[in-house]
Amino acid sequence: MKGPKFCPNCATALILKHTKDRDRLICPAESCGYVHWNNPIPVVAAVVECGDDVVLVRSIGWPAGWYGLVTGFLEQGEDVVEGVKREVKEETGLEPEEVNFIGIYPFFRMNQILICYHVKVPDGEIKIDTSELEGYKRVPITKVRPWRAGTGIALRDWLRTKGIEAEFMEFGKANK
Repeated sequence: MKGPKFCPNCATALILKHTKDRDRLICPAESCGYVHWNNPIPVVAAVVECGDDVVLVRSIGWPAGWYGLVTGFLEQGEDVVEGVKREVKEETGLEPEEVNFIGIYPFFRMNQILICYHVKVPDGEIKIDTSELEGYKRVPITKVRPWRAGTGIALRDWLRTKGIEAEFMEFGKANK
């Protein structure tokens, strides 16, 4: 189990113990009682529609050919819609014009809850945030294909609202 090695309250080394029907990291110090609940992290995600295309981005460090939706961590005290607008603006340089909720999806591998939206932006020049992204590409809505994990499920669900039943692509194979 991933998590902290030491208690944030008393600095005692945490131990793995079965409690509340799961294995959890707990502090063994009798006077402390800290439990690391390992709650999922909220992440906002956007299917960015630009003209007749969906904008996909490639994060720094991703394998060549891997692109995904615009995503980012929700900040403390931030409204979810404002968070997704902020991420789209930061990562594409384009100002969101319309924001519509798609759904909430678990992403177990990263212990995240994905709060996904469709965000329409003006058809303009994309200026990616090079501190987070290596690249982007525009894929025609009729040609974009979802993937079987995380934000790919949200993309599939959004495509269905457009009457498109797209087949899932396999990881490592680029949308053309």
